[in-house]
Amino acid sequence: MSNAEHLVQMANDIGHFFASEPRHADAVAGIANHIQRFWDPRMRSQIMAHLDSGGDGLEDAVREALIRLRESGAGSTGRASPSA
Repeated sequence: MSNAEHLVQMANDIGHFFASEPRHADAVAGIANHIQRFWDPRMRSQIMAHLDSGGDGLEDAVREALIRLRESGAGSTGRASPSA
């Protein structure tokens, strides 16, 4: 398994955890917050590069969360809040 595949699996596992949220928007926010708070900036940078190359394997809510992180400026090394 490549590093990108491993990151995709980890991100999707986070997505599965937050899938129990009653509102889709809350699930997406939870995923984004978790990745922003707990993933090393290098991991965030690598998953963003994977997203940029098509994002194979990323589930929809995870993809939305990553886009949200990017738009907030926290996708790679930033510390901005994903709800900004």
